[in-house]
Amino acid sequence: MQSPPPNPPVSDTAPSGGVLTGYDEQHLVTYLRLLDAEAEGADWHEVARIVLHIDPAQEPERAHRAWTSHLARARWMTESGYRHLLRGGAPH
Repeated sequence: MQSPPPNPPVSDTAPSGGVLTGYDEQHLVTYLRLLDAEAEGADWHEVARIVLHIDPAQEPERAHRAWTSHLARARWMTESGYRHLLRGGAPH
């Protein structure tokens, strides 16, 4: 697996299945930033704007959907997704 980019563009929703994807690998830094922001109690509006690059004032539904799904995926990565990384990453 190559090093993930530090600030990749995000989709409106993160993957939700039980399999690690290439998207997940590209967004490892995004997931970590979301988890850090959550641990610090950051407001989701600020996180959407800074981490996901979606302006919640302009696109509130899209911003909230992206934040919710990416944070859920970040949590999944800490619970079970990391095992896929240890086995070599996403299937190609």
